[in-house]
Amino acid sequence: MSEQNDITEQEVGRSVFGIIGLFFLELIKVVVLAAITIGLVRYFLFKPFYVKGESMEPTYEPSDYLIIDELTYRFREPARGEVIVFRPPVSQKDFYLKRIIGLPGERVKVQDNKVIIYNSDNLQGVVVHEEYLTEETPGDISYTLGSDQYFVLGDNRDASFDSRRFGPIARDSIVGRTWVRGWPVTRVQLFEKPDYNL
Repeated sequence: MSEQNDITEQEVGRSVFGIIGLFFLELIKVVVLAAITIGLVRYFLFKPFYVKGESMEPTYEPSDYLIIDELTYRFREPARGEVIVFRPPVSQKDFYLKRIIGLPGERVKVQDNKVIIYNSDNLQGVVVHEEYLTEETPGDISYTLGSDQYFVLGDNRDASFDSRRFGPIARDSIVGRTWVRGWPVTRVQLFEKPDYNL
């Protein structure tokens, strides 16, 4: 009778280890599937970025954690006022965060601390009203944008290295647009582009 108990205990021991083994196998499958899903979403749809520098203050502060939407521009063109992440023409290994001011085919002029846009609707030019700015726009430049070029500026115009210095950016250098500020918690925000007088 004790031999039967020994066999039963061995079988019970094997089945417990079998259950534990199956549990860990399923756990590994779930972790691997989650990692692949997160990787695909992060690579093709959304990317996290930390803000470095002061060029977009007060809209974005240093160390803000942003989620960048990489999907939208696969279906439509970037719009005026959207804040984008792009690779600047001066350094293809870096990422910059700036606001789109000028669109393809437009002429953008910075003069007398104002930004003036010339396009088919505004042949004489119109001064862009930017409610989010806390200061004027220094500079004295003029660019006529090509069919795939954008003119970008930082919101902190005195501290921004932007299209006034390195010129327009190409459409294919744009990584995506800011979508959500996820950190700090007190400043979590979903972003929308401002309305302009154009």
